[in-house]
Amino acid sequence: MGAPSVPAGVTGRDPGRPLPDEEYEAFFGHAAQWGLASSGHHNQNYVLPLTEPMARLLGQEPGTAVTVRVRRTDALPVVIRTWADEARILRAIEGVLPDVPKCLFEGNRFTIHSFVDGVPLSSVCENGKPVSPLLLKEMAELLARTTQVRGTALPPLPPSWPRNHTDSQGFLRTLARTADVQIRQANGAAFGWLFAALGIPEDALLRFADRVPALTRRPYSLLHADLHRDNLITSPDGGLPLTCVDWELATFGDPLHDLAVHLVRMDYPKQQWDEVVDAWVTAMRAARPAATHGVTKDLGHYVDFERAQSVYPDVMRAAKSLEESFDEQNLQSATAAIRRALEVAAEPLRLRAVPGRREIEHVLFRWAASTTVGGATRRGRIGEVMEWRQDRRVPEHPDFPHSAVREALSLEGTAPARQVFKGTAHLNSVIRVPGIDFPVVIRRKVPHVSRRERSYLSEHAVLRAIERSGAAVSAPRILALGESHSRYLFAYSRDRFAIHTYEGPKDTDRKPDHPVHGLLPHEADGLVDQLAELTRVDHTQLDPASGEPGFYHWLSEQLVLLVAGLPEESQQLARFVGLPDASRLREILARHRVSSRAPALLHGDLNPWNLVRRDDRFALTVIDWEMALVGDPLYDLVRHMHLTPTRPEIRDRMFRRWERALDDEFTRDWHRDWRVYRWIEIIRSAYVDLDRLITGASLDAPNVRRALDSYAMTLTAAIGSMGLSTRAMTDPRLARALA
Repeated sequence: MGAPSVPAGVTGRDPGRPLPDEEYEAFFGHAAQWGLASSGHHNQNYVLPLTEPMARLLGQEPGTAVTVRVRRTDALPVVIRTWADEARILRAIEGVLPDVPKCLFEGNRFTIHSFVDGVPLSSVCENGKPVSPLLLKEMAELLARTTQVRGTALPPLPPSWPRNHTDSQGFLRTLARTADVQIRQANGAAFGWLFAALGIPEDALLRFADRVPALTRRPYSLLHADLHRDNLITSPDGGLPLTCVDWELATFGDPLHDLAVHLVRMDYPKQQWDEVVDAWVTAMRAARPAATHGVTKDLGHYVDFERAQSVYPDVMRAAKSLEESFDEQNLQSATAAIRRALEVAAEPLRLRAVPGRREIEHVLFRWAASTTVGGATRRGRIGEVMEWRQDRRVPEHPDFPHSAVREALSLEGTAPARQVFKGTAHLNSVIRVPGIDFPVVIRRKVPHVSRRERSYLSEHAVLRAIERSGAAVSAPRILALGESHSRYLFAYSRDRFAIHTYEGPKDTDRKPDHPVHGLLPHEADGLVDQLAELTRVDHTQLDPASGEPGFYHWLSEQLVLLVAGLPEESQQLARFVGLPDASRLREILARHRVSSRAPALLHGDLNPWNLVRRDDRFALTVIDWEMALVGDPLYDLVRHMHLTPTRPEIRDRMFRRWERALDDEFTRDWHRDWRVYRWIEIIRSAYVDLDRLITGASLDAPNVRRALDSYAMTLTAAIGSMGLSTRAMTDPRLARALA
């Protein structure tokens, strides 16, 4: 590899001695003859002997080996940095750990360090292999001796650091919040869509910080914070002496953090962890006994943080590897790396579900097709061959021509994280297409999502029917429907999509506002008026059999079929907690009858996250029509009240307005029948939510999370309403799920 370029005029200083430009050029020309010694995530390291002029300027003997560390300009910000001045850290350490490198010179983009003779531990004892007891003892003593460095010799701490330098809880919270700023937010422009599409919430690290419990107080000290096998230099045969290098990520805080980072990044075999901890405790008791207080209780929290924050660099590095070579093998390798990272971070970040291999592949392809680096879109080979096939059931829209569709698909992966919404079955990305004066949303079904409640009508057909009808219903317009794919990776990237108008705030930097705590009076009026307008939509083209009577019987039978189709594990647990099987449920539901009312188009899933607040006469826009059906208008209203917190006065207001707005053929006998629909929805939720708890399906959707939070009450209400006895909910599977 050739020498790194050093721009003319760049100067650095070693106490009062400027280095002339010609010495730079000669010295780096000399480096080119020796070549690159190592390349890490942050620096490229060159080991070479000093030339006579450089030796004279640095006060060293000619021929002395030095390490030239050149900062990589292409490195992603994937680490927490407390200080920018590694040289000052090394000077502070010098008297305590005399074997660490000395900084001989600081330049703008590079430094010159004294050379540490030996080889990285990784070259003689690779990751995953156990480390000898002798080296373990030496590493533990290195960490212990690091705590002896005087804090006054270190650079000033950032203003965000805890003032009390024994506050372990404050330190861990600061780490999590700093990681959010320096890693997640710093990479948001390029990777925000990717994180969101993989199911990592924007505030995952901030929520982690909020959950940090009270920890035992331990005195702060200097921490290496990156002690892995590449940063430990040993003799060529893997023996002593052992030296720590690469101190640029050093920080100041709870020594337990250094142990946790070391445990995770060294990739010890699991059976060696206790041995490492014991060695650390023994060494630390001799150097700083107070640092060992509460180790058993608190270590897990620091390990959780290390695993939680590592999901961001691991995902970014895997995704960025596709820029160099995007083929089937690299895609599979990146997919596997991302899945491992998500699995490791799932528990500490409380990710609701880890996407499967196929879903990760789809997400990676779409990100790579519209990669952003440094905030600027870079259309690479993949983006250039992004193609789409029109579904002719949706013709070209005059406001959104085919050229705009192609442009939208190429920009999909650039959507900021705040405009990526992952629902029960869809991934929605909001983007702006050049030349189109309104934002759009690209909707894609999440692969292999098992939605127990089936769809009956095609969403695109429903939206077109509403638009053609002229009914005063605020709903998205369907702009395009089709499949996207690539000539290079057709099998992996072929993917159905729909493009709708975006119905959120005009300022797309703001998130949509949903009535999650219930409707305000004017919103209740607006929704009822829109439900009344749906009766004007010609539903016969959507469902030719919609005029047949017996909607309640049909609805009951659909619920029975849903229960019969649940996985065996869910059915067994349902029986255990007292829910009847499908045949018995059919008998129970048949006890009730409802009056026949004229059919109309129904939304079918009016939960709060499918309602978007707006500032006009509509008050609300109704989105996500994939569960639309044709049936009794009363059912749509009652199901909304079941899915949305509804105060009694708002419920009465909606019923009164609904009765006045609709003709008698749609409302007759509603006073008698509405409680039957509420009853069947409580029973439905008892089965559907139990299955979600057991299978983990759709747990990242906010409406599902809220339903599961109150599942114990739902189950009790459902069983009681059927006249059955409630059993003790002691099954360990249910207990784990409810927890």
